Amino acid sequence: MACLLKIKRSGYLARFPRSISRRSSTLAYSDEIQSAKKDNKPIVALESTIITHGMPYPKNLETALEVENIIREQGAVPATVAILKGQITVGLTKTQLEYLARAKDVVKASRRDLATVVADKRDGATTVAGTIITAELADIPVFVTGGIGGVHREGEKTMDVSADLTELGRSRTLVVCSGVKSILDIRRTLEFLETQGVTVCAFGDSKQFPAFYTRRSGYEAPYNVVDAEHAALVLSSARALQLSSGIVIAVPVPKKYAMDEKVIDTAISNALLEAEEKGVQGKEITPFLLAAVSKATGGASLNTNIALIKNNAKVGADIAVQYQKRIYELGNSSNFTVSRRFHTSTRLSSTREESKDGDVLVIGGANVDRTYRITEENVQLPQRKNVF
Repeated sequence: MACLLKIKRSGYLARFPRSISRRSSTLAYSDEIQSAKKDNKPIVALESTIITHGMPYPKNLETALEVENIIREQGAVPATVAILKGQITVGLTKTQLEYLARAKDVVKASRRDLATVVADKRDGATTVAGTIITAELADIPVFVTGGIGGVHREGEKTMDVSADLTELGRSRTLVVCSGVKSILDIRRTLEFLETQGVTVCAFGDSKQFPAFYTRRSGYEAPYNVVDAEHAALVLSSARALQLSSGIVIAVPVPKKYAMDEKVIDTAISNALLEAEEKGVQGKEITPFLLAAVSKATGGASLNTNIALIKNNAKVGADIAVQYQKRIYELGNSSNFTVSRRFHTSTRLSSTREESKDGDVLVIGGANVDRTYRITEENVQLPQRKNVF
């Protein structure tokens, strides 16, 4: 016995404009994000540790709201990610942002923390790694942050390597940042990213890899993208190739906000010595070092931090808009088809040879010993009798 199942292109896209393989109960979406997903608007994911662990109140709230507004002004929709009372939330309201900005004992939530924070119904601020995981679940391809984690200095001895790097190696997300925080070992971080298969591109005409507070680190990225359209093309190509590793777009801080390299290097060296004396380590060391550097520079480093995240938000929103535009153009091209591979994900095909009038799934025959079932909700089958 065999049955015939066809999913036509027009109906398929209309019902499922984004990923259909995620259970809605896993994530909670704000009304703004739900509307954006329904209307196929470009969305930009934002982390929340910058709110809870990166800046003091009220500067953290002011910056979060300004960053979201910058993204909206560029034609995209901001989706700040956090865990509120155990619920992973994509897109925070102003009231939720205010709550998070003042909240105490918020867990800095990376991959290892997500399950327990959710199970224990606690508040959690997602790190780069935690936000990448959520962006993958929510099918949001572009994520903006200040700087990614990396290999810590003397990491070859301590094995202190950020989970951000391994997450980038197994996700498809494009991450816009200002490179690696200069409190880390930049050379080893770039080597680790290469091992993980992560595409690293400097943003602009130069391949010079930025060092968060400064525009130059002394190391080059393997590639550079000249503008947002170029970055969107790289993302589109990576998706077409079905690569399972991410992309880093490293954007230098604007010149007028960049710090003097000697000043920041001295501040970082002193902060590292202080951290060692006080026994600060693990996931607490980054916020400790950033606070120490801010104090040592009289708050100048905090101003630089705010300036670069705002600039990254603009660049990331532009990339998201260009990527969505490219997907729309592909969707309306004559050689574009969509086919479904069960238990994986939707894929785009550049030829009609694979699917001429719909995908056909035939189940039956003495040689079939497996049972298949469709797990997506709201799949509508055509009114057609079984074929025997």
